[in-house]
Amino acid sequence: MLPWSDMADALQQHPIPRLDRAYYASSIEAFRAESDDTVLGRLARSSSFAIEPTQRDAWMAQITVMRAALAQAPGNGLIAFEFAVPRMGKRIDVLLVLGAAVYVLEFKVGQREFGADALNQVWDYALDMKNFHSTSHRATIVPVLVATAAEDRAVQAVIASDHDGVVRPLCATAATLTGLLRSVEEWCAGTAIDARQWAVGRYSPTPTIIEAALALYGGHRVEDISRREAEAINLTQTTARIDEVIRAARSGPHKAICFVTGVPGAGKTLVGLDIATKHHDKASELYSVFLSGNGPLVKILCEALARDRAERSRASGKRVTLGEARSEVRAFIQNVHHFRDECIRDGTRPPVEHVALFDEAQRAWNLEQTAAFMQRKKGHTNFAMSEPAFLISCMDRHPDWAVIVCLVGGGQEINTGEAGIGEWLRAIRSDFPHWHVHLSPHLTDTEYAAGDALGLLAGHKYVQTHESLHLSVSMRSFRAEHVSGWVKAMLDIDRAAARSSFASIRDRYPIVLTRDLIQAKAWLRERARGNERYGMVVSSQAQRLKPHAIDVRVDIDPVHWFLHPREDVRSSFYLEDAATEFHVQGLEVDWACVVWDGDFRHTLAGWEHWSFRGDRWQRIRKVERQAYLKNAYRVLLTRARQGMVVVVPKGDASDPTRTPGIYDATFEYLREIGVPVL
Repeated sequence: MLPWSDMADALQQHPIPRLDRAYYASSIEAFRAESDDTVLGRLARSSSFAIEPTQRDAWMAQITVMRAALAQAPGNGLIAFEFAVPRMGKRIDVLLVLGAAVYVLEFKVGQREFGADALNQVWDYALDMKNFHSTSHRATIVPVLVATAAEDRAVQAVIASDHDGVVRPLCATAATLTGLLRSVEEWCAGTAIDARQWAVGRYSPTPTIIEAALALYGGHRVEDISRREAEAINLTQTTARIDEVIRAARSGPHKAICFVTGVPGAGKTLVGLDIATKHHDKASELYSVFLSGNGPLVKILCEALARDRAERSRASGKRVTLGEARSEVRAFIQNVHHFRDECIRDGTRPPVEHVALFDEAQRAWNLEQTAAFMQRKKGHTNFAMSEPAFLISCMDRHPDWAVIVCLVGGGQEINTGEAGIGEWLRAIRSDFPHWHVHLSPHLTDTEYAAGDALGLLAGHKYVQTHESLHLSVSMRSFRAEHVSGWVKAMLDIDRAAARSSFASIRDRYPIVLTRDLIQAKAWLRERARGNERYGMVVSSQAQRLKPHAIDVRVDIDPVHWFLHPREDVRSSFYLEDAATEFHVQGLEVDWACVVWDGDFRHTLAGWEHWSFRGDRWQRIRKVERQAYLKNAYRVLLTRARQGMVVVVPKGDASDPTRTPGIYDATFEYLREIGVPVL
């Protein structure tokens, strides 16, 4: 980003491109010197939409209010209108750098009330600047809601900030904004922010997968919404490598398959969505489909994108109904099983897509699971292919070229019949020797369980390895990139590594331990600000949490849980419905409450694995099922972006299914490796 004085000069000659950070940016002095028509003209030229009268009038009202509020302000401050927040797909109405503070102003022109939703909205913008804009990390950020038609009375509360310097939202009217700015200036006495230095700060967001999908579908690039300062190979390089593979396959022509690996939360799904959203036009030869066997993820993404599409269409004047938007989205984000069924119905015809992206490819079904399902549910008695083999065969129907991208998670298998990545490699070796194979070098790591299978490709003619196909840094937690490392060490009972990892993350990523679920819920509510989402997660085998009003047998609707507001009793905010590993895999919340039952118990001999059957716990002996249970807790413990509270119940001596001995050792182990007790 240019220094603001240079940016103001640049604006004289070149309108800001559509994806630049602000429609209008200037020093306060230059803003005061320009006419209303000049400022309005620059705003209009920078917008990618036709300017409706309501938008024009709103801008004029904002310009008028800001002129009055800044009449006596120092001229070396900065003002920006329509300042982009790509992670959220939104724009801040007015951003102000004045004195020792950065102000985020949300205008509600003509409104008389200061609604809770609007206050949370401006709070979210302030938190976004604090967390993701490099030169705002140490600044005081002041969110202000301006309702221009509200009564001119004492509308603001006492000025107070949280531990990170984000002030609790303040309220102002058109007439009281000047006084509010002066009050904050007196309260925030300190060294004035160097506006030019602030302006060169880099915006490096870490979106949730839902936010990322919305931004990509809305036309943003992956580099706009990813952390570019990450030390590991970033998403931009990974997507560029996949683009190269697609171009080579198309020009060859030939068929190719890529294997992208990554730690939990590193952005594998984001890579797939980036490719799919760039090529979701059916008329394009590069038409792509994003496939996932994760039913909740598909439902949530489709609904979130459809709602956003319908909302954006209203803003642009080209109305698209919610039903139409849902149909559009479902065309390029599909459940992999639906795609499979379509290919069966189509016989030998190739699918319309030339590029297929398989999320969590290691979870595709093996031969036994696929054959049993096809016989039981579909009436196909002689189906003799694993899901990976069949899906490759579907794309192989194309006479010219095709590309498959397998997005591979480590330690994520959580259900019976999941084949692991080895099944894809075996299928290539035995049935598709003409396919070009592009591998992440980390497929040999133990968590990907492909070491033996990789040997099958030793004689394969077309194999290349690319370091850029591995994502090694988690982006889920922007506060602590290495939470997944702590979880791995803790689950592996590597005490030294767990203590060391915890010490490195505890200051930026709070993890606390308690035996009181009510206390844990209160901790979440106190921590979350604005619209930061929090929720309760448990293992699907947590059968003895019913005394705590948690019944895993009651299925939740993940769309309600993840997308609905705090007023909805079905939402995660209500902390009544607990999501399991099957609901939350591939998704995330800001703050999580992980409730730990007796299915996965720490003992002196290591972890014990239990399943509750009838009226008692029974030991799980099968190694495969033990791994699924361990991975379930891995998923649960890596869902939170900002922090989590772990609840290990006290148990009940009068209940043989919940005796304290079932839980005590787990609680003591977590405390021993450094997790503080509330």
